[in-house]
Amino acid sequence: MTRRFVLLLTAGIVGFAAQITAQEKKETANVVGTWILEVETSAGSGTPTFTFKQDGEKLEGDYKGAFGEAKVTGTVKGNAISFWFTVEAQGAQGKITYEGTVEGDTMKGKVDMADMAEGTFTGKRQAK
Repeated sequence: MTRRFVLLLTAGIVGFAAQITAQEKKETANVVGTWILEVETSAGSGTPTFTFKQDGEKLEGDYKGAFGEAKVTGTVKGNAISFWFTVEAQGAQGKITYEGTVEGDTMKGKVDMADMAEGTFTGKRQAK
């Protein structure tokens, strides 16, 4: 009887761990698609477009906006999103970083423009 109990308990723990892992994967926000953001900073405002591809928590994509075009890299963990790209202006490179949260087809957060300006952003995913 003790072996059966231990076997059932072990099977239950393994099953529970697999269920938790599956739930964690489901909780990662899906940000695939085209997003238009409204950005407000001390240096001005803009409406850049981001197109995201996602592989689990890994994020890649493209930026189009006031700084031209650039490749985007980032992460999505749960509903937390962080992405960045590098721009070149007047011979110097700078990293533009967005950090925020995703709720369905909307996102919001803060933006750091290469340590030259800070601000906020809100965004909506465009319909396919």
